Amino acid sequence: MSTNTQNRLESRYGGITLEGYPHALSAWFVVALRFVIGGMMLFAGISKYTGEGFDASGYLVHGVDAASPVSGLYAWMAGSGMLMEFINVIIPLTQVLIGVALIVGGFVRLAALGGALQMTAFYLGGWEGEILALFDSTLIYAVVFLAVAAFGAGRILGADRYIEQMQVGGEKLVEKYPKMRYLLG
Repeated sequence: MSTNTQNRLESRYGGITLEGYPHALSAWFVVALRFVIGGMMLFAGISKYTGEGFDASGYLVHGVDAASPVSGLYAWMAGSGMLMEFINVIIPLTQVLIGVALIVGGFVRLAALGGALQMTAFYLGGWEGEILALFDSTLIYAVVFLAVAAFGAGRILGADRYIEQMQVGGEKLVEKYPKMRYLLG
């Protein structure tokens, strides 16, 4: 394994240029981050199926701080029986799907966005209005999911690398359907 390869990260946005030269081993850590955060989501979802039965209403009614900007919305959600049935199915299901997608490295950007949205929803539910809440673990997890997406972690030892190269009508998938780049990577 060569560690002499010169990698480069560069971004220009809003008149600010960021650039750096990460170590060649960085790719391995991006894959490790994808596996770890994927495993966290997979086992969170599985535990909801194998435990005493998942019911989000307890969190939505009692786990949300009154200072949270979503407390009213979450209380309303908990009051709707049909919506609660949907939430009780969709949360564990999406956690399992997000976990599998990240571990396999397929549709990583879509999965990471889903993970970031879930973590943001959990973060907002637990927010008590304090500035130190910026360091809450659920918000940190949301940022980790976004980093996995930004690094295109599915292209590194993942299924996205192969999915993007699939031929559809004689063209690569992402050339025929350029918007797929937003889901893969």
